[in-house]
Amino acid sequence: MAAKPNVTTSAQYSTSAREEDFATRFTDNWDALRNIMGIMRPSRKAPGTKLVSYKASVDGGLKGGTVAEGDEIPFTKMKVEPVAYGDIDIDKYAKSVTIESVAKYGADVAVEKTDEAFLVALQNKVLTDFYTFLGTGTLKVTEKTWQRALAMAKGKVLDKFAGLDKDVTEVVGFANILDAYDYLGDKEITVQTMFGLNYVENFLGYRTLFLLPEKYIASKKVIALPVENIDLYYVDPSDSNFAKLGLNYTVKGETNLIGVHVEGDYSRATGDMYTIMGMKLWAEYLDGIAVATVSVAGAG
Repeated sequence: MAAKPNVTTSAQYSTSAREEDFATRFTDNWDALRNIMGIMRPSRKAPGTKLVSYKASVDGGLKGGTVAEGDEIPFTKMKVEPVAYGDIDIDKYAKSVTIESVAKYGADVAVEKTDEAFLVALQNKVLTDFYTFLGTGTLKVTEKTWQRALAMAKGKVLDKFAGLDKDVTEVVGFANILDAYDYLGDKEITVQTMFGLNYVENFLGYRTLFLLPEKYIASKKVIALPVENIDLYYVDPSDSNFAKLGLNYTVKGETNLIGVHVEGDYSRATGDMYTIMGMKLWAEYLDGIAVATVSVAGAG
């Protein structure tokens, strides 16, 4: 018997469950991280958008000081200058699994396990760039103890944003994980973990304190910034201009952070996965990032 008219068949499906699963898990992980950090909704940008941070400074020197009784207090002129750092680039990645790998180890290992490792590596690339950028913060402070470094780093950013007449709801911090455990000792505290990130919530006045390994943040160093100073920018992989090249990527979620395409290469008997993403975690104000160092003489 002939099929009913206009029945949707397998031929109408252009995406695979594997593509959708990968894109969904990637986006869900970033939504969870945004909630932990307190980041607002990601901002979609056009390809080639310049990444800009702002630096506030006094223009022409500080005015006022000793002012005679009844005289008008002069205003100190401020200026905010943009500092361009580059474009939001489209990053391209691919991985390939051979038919021999599937035959030897099974699809659960050869495909699913490598998909998971690939996803984690992509996430870590964005985070690593962010940690490197945070280290360029221009609010510097040196303290005698790790606890005072945490406290003063937070105080510095609160003071800076108050001077800019900008509200701060909460502050997040980044610290070396060994320093944190050295300070904690045998204290009772809950350290949570999500996609490889260790963090403590509501710790010494911080909304979240992220505990990072040495490769991301040096020992005796603490970084703090307000949640209002963290932005997530992205280029939509489903941009129609990409489709004009014949490149169609599967995207999922409210924000299209990553595009995924899977296809088989019969000439090599491999299963290939391609991803593109243009994601940047960024801080609007460089001088709204405090980098505190514990002096060696007073380390502890």
